Amino acid sequence: MAAKKPPFDKILIANRGEIACRVMRTCKRLGIKTVAVYSEADADALHVRTADEAVLIGPPPSTQSYLLVDRIVEACKKTGAQAVHPGYGFLSEKQEFQEALAKAGIVFIGPDAHAIHAMGDKIESKKLALAAGVSTVPGYLHAIPNAEEAVKIAREVGYPVMIKASAGGGGKGMRIAYNDEETREGFGSATNEAKASFADDRVFIEKYVEEPRHIEIQLIADGHGNCLYLWERECSIQRRHQKVIEEAPSPFLDATTRKAMGEEAVALAKAVQYKSAGTVEFIVDKNRKFYFLEMNTRLQVEHPVTELITGLDLVELMIRVAAGEKLPLTQEELKLDGWAVEARLYAEDPFRNFLPSTGRLVKYREPVAGPDVRVDTGVFEGGEISMFYDPMIAKLCTYGKTRIDAIERMRRALDEFYVRGVSHNVPFLAALMAHPRFREGRLTTNFIAEEFRGGFTAAHLPPRDPAMLAAVAAVVDRIKSERIGTLQDKRVVMLNREPVALEVTSSQKGYAVTVGKRKLKVETFWAPGEPLFHAKIDGQAVAVQVDAVGSGWRLISEGGQAEALVLTPRQAELYALMPVKAAPDTSKFLLSPMPGLLSSIAVTEGQDVKAGEALAVVEAMKMENVLRAARDGTVRTLHAKPGDSLRVDQKIIEFA
Repeated sequence: MAAKKPPFDKILIANRGEIACRVMRTCKRLGIKTVAVYSEADADALHVRTADEAVLIGPPPSTQSYLLVDRIVEACKKTGAQAVHPGYGFLSEKQEFQEALAKAGIVFIGPDAHAIHAMGDKIESKKLALAAGVSTVPGYLHAIPNAEEAVKIAREVGYPVMIKASAGGGGKGMRIAYNDEETREGFGSATNEAKASFADDRVFIEKYVEEPRHIEIQLIADGHGNCLYLWERECSIQRRHQKVIEEAPSPFLDATTRKAMGEEAVALAKAVQYKSAGTVEFIVDKNRKFYFLEMNTRLQVEHPVTELITGLDLVELMIRVAAGEKLPLTQEELKLDGWAVEARLYAEDPFRNFLPSTGRLVKYREPVAGPDVRVDTGVFEGGEISMFYDPMIAKLCTYGKTRIDAIERMRRALDEFYVRGVSHNVPFLAALMAHPRFREGRLTTNFIAEEFRGGFTAAHLPPRDPAMLAAVAAVVDRIKSERIGTLQDKRVVMLNREPVALEVTSSQKGYAVTVGKRKLKVETFWAPGEPLFHAKIDGQAVAVQVDAVGSGWRLISEGGQAEALVLTPRQAELYALMPVKAAPDTSKFLLSPMPGLLSSIAVTEGQDVKAGEALAVVEAMKMENVLRAARDGTVRTLHAKPGDSLRVDQKIIEFA
């Protein structure tokens, strides 16, 4: 598909992080020079290091840097960039940006301003979809002035309803309501969040489709009247309306529905003379009846899974279309091959309600890339996860000939993703990949809420074989002992303080481990200091993360961890007599679960509180987090005040 002469000599990428790096990879392959823009917080970021040139555009807050149109245009003029790729987020769907670039004679690698405007407003886009013959969800497609009017409309549409911000995206400004009271509360929350996130507090109401799936159609269109649908992506695994797992194709669609959705998506794109890559999102009910949700006039976060099953480079197609070229293939020539799954790896703590985690990536090692594994990232070992931006570490994609093949490869790749220094959601992703309902493809957008009621805990992790973990610990210790000449065959592995007696001996092809009556053959080339223990255990490939902790080991696999101490039988006897150190009692304190700003405190010293009562609000990553009382009690001391910047586990309230 590559031409002898690249479509442009130099492209500026008006973004940061993994998407900026991803666009640069394609540009480099095409022989196009790249320009990065960066804020002061990103001076040492990977996208800055990757680009041929880089231009500082402002302070860390995106409102003072990445969202400033004039700074981007100025950077283009300064560097001689002929075109701009906006990535996703930031200015990617701002018609003012496209217009400003056009005025300066710079090509925008994306749709024209009129298409961005037409699809950028959820209310107007639904009206256009109706006119184009696209199936839409029943609802009230006008801005709603107040809560009482919202209640009246909700009753007319019929509960349950979805209250949505007109300028919304990323799950912000969305609330589900099942009755009048929830509508009033949801209207207030949605308008406030919409105003804070988009400077536009308009909301509308539509029918909430129960047992819904979120399935989207990827489009690519040129400026010559050609528009293709590149199959679909299943994006139903969401948490708080944010996608967590995506896959292509969908395990739910049949050929007839796939074709009908694709053709309606193309009809909508043609109605607005769409040009470039874009995505039409649908809600699909349990009977495969589908309804238009919105159109994203940009590249999607999850575009790699489409690339893996089609063999196309969407960024390259966007660049060539922007340069005026025709699409190089027809709908009939497009092939769907295999299955791909994407997992979004975030710096967040799933065991603490997915609170964002910031800090330095002390250790960072990705799974080895290849035909079945792809990692898109914008970070590196020693780099910083900043509080100013989205806490994504990487997108991990795996490919297989079947859906189960892709899922199994994802499970192993997650074990191989070695990250230290910040909390991350690999345990949660591992639990999803192992979940029977997920593996069966019985998905809805309520999957996480239904299957992880009350939050994510260690109990949700997939079961692990203690004999296998004990064997890994024994072999790791054996290899270390071989280096220093302290070999002993009979050992006791204290696995989370539980004794596992075993015998380990060397063999020609590895190690033989006997655990009770069970014999395990372990083949490995692991060497002390390596963070990943790659092995075949009874012929099955495994990857276990190994951290030295004191005189023992921490073993991490399938999202869970085990503490292992390898001892002689006599040492094990003595170890069993040692007391266990109790954890400090923090039950009398309300602690900040994340770094953030203390927005408000709802109680005073001496006040009695009930379990579940709101105590304080901490703001982080533009999201308000309400902290509630775990039990009945009395407030003794307030240790912080509104406006304070809090660190993780900082005391906010002390109870009597």
